Amino acid sequence: MDLALLLIRLVFGLTFAAHGTQKLFGWFGGHGLEGTAGFFESLGLKPGKTMALMAGLGEVAGGLLIAFGFLTEVGAVLMIVPMLVAIFKVHGPNGYWATEGGYEYNLAIITVAVALVLAGPGAYSLDAWMLG
Repeated sequence: MDLALLLIRLVFGLTFAAHGTQKLFGWFGGHGLEGTAGFFESLGLKPGKTMALMAGLGEVAGGLLIAFGFLTEVGAVLMIVPMLVAIFKVHGPNGYWATEGGYEYNLAIITVAVALVLAGPGAYSLDAWMLG
């Protein structure tokens, strides 16, 4: 079970952190801070640059916290909040399937984050090591 939790934390956490670097730095095919800010402004999230910065930093921090199993509840909140915003501002009206621009991916991330809070991060985590 602990190895399974570690694998889930690493894949979802590092993927989510990388998603944040797309917003902040344009890495991995992202649009960077300016491009993300423009998109956020078009959604009514203003000021766009501040909102993009907060989203990117939150996604990087949340993803890394989850990956390391440190402050797991905080990491989960930092994953869940931007996914809820994405569902309500972008993907919700498009239905479930990601192939149609829907919220499938967002819901998967939310589900994993909630499950990690409920199950705990496992023995191979900083939370377990520090609380020992």
